[in-house]
Amino acid sequence: MTPPLPAAAPLPPIATTLIAWQRQHGRHSLPWVGSRDPYRVWLSEIMLQQTQVSVVLDYYQRFLDRFPDVAALAVAPQDDVLALWSGLGYYSRARNLHRCAQVVVADHGGRFPPSSAALAELPGIGRSTAAAIAAFCFGERCAILDGNVKRVLGRALGFAGDLAQARQEKALWQLAEALLPQTGTDGAIQAYTQGLMDLGASLCSLRRPACDACPLAGLCVARAQGMPEAYPVKTRKLKRGRRAHLLLWLDWGDRVWLVQRPQTGVWAGLWSLPEFDTEAALWALTAAWPGEGRLLPPVVHVLTHLDWTLQPCHWPLPTALTAEQRQAIEAALPPGRWVPRADALALGLSTPIRRWLETGPPA
Repeated sequence: MTPPLPAAAPLPPIATTLIAWQRQHGRHSLPWVGSRDPYRVWLSEIMLQQTQVSVVLDYYQRFLDRFPDVAALAVAPQDDVLALWSGLGYYSRARNLHRCAQVVVADHGGRFPPSSAALAELPGIGRSTAAAIAAFCFGERCAILDGNVKRVLGRALGFAGDLAQARQEKALWQLAEALLPQTGTDGAIQAYTQGLMDLGASLCSLRRPACDACPLAGLCVARAQGMPEAYPVKTRKLKRGRRAHLLLWLDWGDRVWLVQRPQTGVWAGLWSLPEFDTEAALWALTAAWPGEGRLLPPVVHVLTHLDWTLQPCHWPLPTALTAEQRQAIEAALPPGRWVPRADALALGLSTPIRRWLETGPPA
């Protein structure tokens, strides 16, 4: 593979080519494309992190319906925000979204600051997201470098630096900035920024890129080498962990006992079922309870850094519990509350918990 391009090397005219392609072939139908409203652009950028456009579309509109502006989001309870985010995953995004809205209202008078540097100081907004908001909404000449853009530029430039190394990522940032078009009144920076996103999400895919249809085909070093999938280079892999827990699915009539998870860690702030490390701990807690528990098939919930095996134990309590029985059971459980199943589905739930409560226990 070729070494990284030195800063002084002539750079290909990527911007001019990409702007023309985006204006003709870009994803103009997406509801946030073309918007100059920082709230809408910010919301779309956060939702699109680690999530496909097809999944985001419904969530995006529901969020706007419920929280039409940053002020409405700032005053909402966190439970309401997590409930609307439920199923979208990567829940720290929702918590940071809520916190960011509060900071924008409290510290900036409800207006997003108009520079990428100031935007990057807000909760949950990194350098690339800040640049996207600043470019789209304020016309700032600044570079983005999310995962898709690293792939596009890495391939086009034949950038062989290992992006697991901070100095190599910094070098690619410098090249991304050098490639920016000159700003003017024609929306060049917006079209270029959107074009990078559109190309990375379509033709320049991770696997089987459609090089023959790519507007950068004649400029692309990786295509000329016949090895586009070798870029970008990143050798260090995320070390995945494994975890296993039992979850107590305790039904009483049409109600289920839910606990709210801590504000840090996996599923932070979401509502869930009581969690146990071992079967022995579960059976010890429930030994004197009326009714009978039944272990259901486990599922493996795949997170970014973790494979989490979850096995529910469904325990339907008799409807006619005495007050003493109910109080004894509640005292033994982790702090929580009984929630009617219909109301539970309106709370912020993780995908496995929501699926179980929606479908009910197997016969």
